[in-house]
Amino acid sequence: MPATFVPALELNAAFHTEVVAPLVRPAEHAAALLGWGSDVLGYDTDRSTDHGWGPRLQVFVGEADVDAVRARVDAGLPREFRGWPVRFGWDDAPEEHRVDVLTWRDWLQGQLGVQPLDGMSTLDWLTVPQQQLLGVVRGAVYADPAGELAATREALAWYPPDVWRWLVAAQWGRIAQEVAFVGRTAEVGDDLGSAVLAGRLVRDLMGLGFLLAREYRPYTKWVGTAFARLPRAEALVPPLRRAVAATDFASREQALVEAYELAGRWHNESGVSDPVDPHVRPYHSRPFRVPDAGGFAEACRSRIEDPWLRALPLVGSVDQFADSTDVLSAADRTQHLRALYTGLNAHQD
Repeated sequence: MPATFVPALELNAAFHTEVVAPLVRPAEHAAALLGWGSDVLGYDTDRSTDHGWGPRLQVFVGEADVDAVRARVDAGLPREFRGWPVRFGWDDAPEEHRVDVLTWRDWLQGQLGVQPLDGMSTLDWLTVPQQQLLGVVRGAVYADPAGELAATREALAWYPPDVWRWLVAAQWGRIAQEVAFVGRTAEVGDDLGSAVLAGRLVRDLMGLGFLLAREYRPYTKWVGTAFARLPRAEALVPPLRRAVAATDFASREQALVEAYELAGRWHNESGVSDPVDPHVRPYHSRPFRVPDAGGFAEACRSRIEDPWLRALPLVGSVDQFADSTDVLSAADRTQHLRALYTGLNAHQD
């Protein structure tokens, strides 16, 4: 094993140029490192190399060239590249090389569970997990002679405006449901419950930050790392940290209040809706200080032009109402949830 760690995006650029591309020629191809893994997101470190890490990439060719190119790659790959084994396995994954040869269309279908080359419907946007979209728009492209990868990545870079507004509305809706409970639980002596609720609200505020920054949220391991790198997150991180670290309600509420108002101003500056007063206020007649989360949600909803989307209850996208890795890590599974939205809309009708 090499003594010096090199990020996978860099290692595989060289792997493509020096090893894979010569094996693929004369077939025209595109190549990239996309899909799953910390390395695709650029978060890999030396620790990552102990598990499912090494020379790997995808090679995209025309349908007529898949079999021939796959055979040349299978036969021609070396045992090692720059000290790293080219054939490797982990857990239940068998030991084999990780150069996948297929069409761009087939890879996209497997990654997203839908076919973006035929256009993304509103229902598609709601049921494809953000991490799966990140697997398309992040990573690195090493060859793209026809520009097809670039065009697809640009088209999937962010949600359409109406979907964006609806997701922000749904995120504020989640916050509205629990903002008063942090104080109410503390009032009856349930400090653990109050702390857990504060943690949930911190996580929802971070989810809101990704939406306002127009950045897809990664899977849970990297949420904090990615959030801290958002353009406006620097001001929000300190109160969010204080909120989860607080050991008494007064400190917890003060930290959350600061975070609510910062998030509200961020919302107004994002242009996602008409401005809403970002200041906290008492929760009806109770003394708990809360944001006008419902007002932010309604401000977004009022700007939505799509009548189908505007009529839906604010359940959010699959990432907002589902928290199971077994669901969110496999886009084909999330497609079974399409019936939820069609059923909700039929009920509204």
